[in-house]
Amino acid sequence: MMDWLRENVWAAWLTLAAALGLAELASLDFTLLMLAAGAVTAGGVAVIFPGLLWLQIVVGLLTAGAMLAAIRPLLNRKFHHGPQLMTGSAHVIGRSGVVVKEIHPDGGGSIKLNGELWTARPYDEMSTFAPGTRVEVMSIDGATAVVYPIGEPLNQHHPELGTPDKTQDPDPPK
Repeated sequence: MMDWLRENVWAAWLTLAAALGLAELASLDFTLLMLAAGAVTAGGVAVIFPGLLWLQIVVGLLTAGAMLAAIRPLLNRKFHHGPQLMTGSAHVIGRSGVVVKEIHPDGGGSIKLNGELWTARPYDEMSTFAPGTRVEVMSIDGATAVVYPIGEPLNQHHPELGTPDKTQDPDPPK
C-alpha cells in the first residue's frame, strides 16, 4: 500500500482536494475551496516531481495562501454582500406611500404602500395629513406605520399650533 501511495501521490492530493471541495459545500465560506485549489496544484506538482514531497507541500501551501489572500475576498464580496433581506414589517421602513384616509394624532388614518393598505399615525403626535399627501414610513409600531410627509423636515414647527416657525425672519424689516 505504501509503495502504491509513493508512486501515486497525485491521487492522494486529488482525493484531499475532492474532500475539501465537498466540505466547502457545507460551509460556503470559500476557505476550504481555496485549500482544495492548493491540493490540486500540489497534485499537479506530484505528477511532474513524484519524489519531492516537500516541493508538493510548499507549492500547495503557496497556492492556497495566494488564493485565500487574493481570490477569496473577491468571491466573498460577490456572493455574500448583496442587499440585506428584510423580513416582516421592517421592509417598508423608508418607503413612501400616499395617504388615503386622513392621518391625525387620534389614529384611524391609513396609507397605500406598495399596493397594500396600512394603518398609520403621524410621527410627531401633532400633525394631520390630508388624503393625497405623500408620506414616508419612519418606523413600524405594531401593525401601524409611523409616517411623516415627504419634503417636510422632521423638526419643522407648526405655526398653527402656536409654536414659532424658524424659517420666518423674527424681525421683519420696517
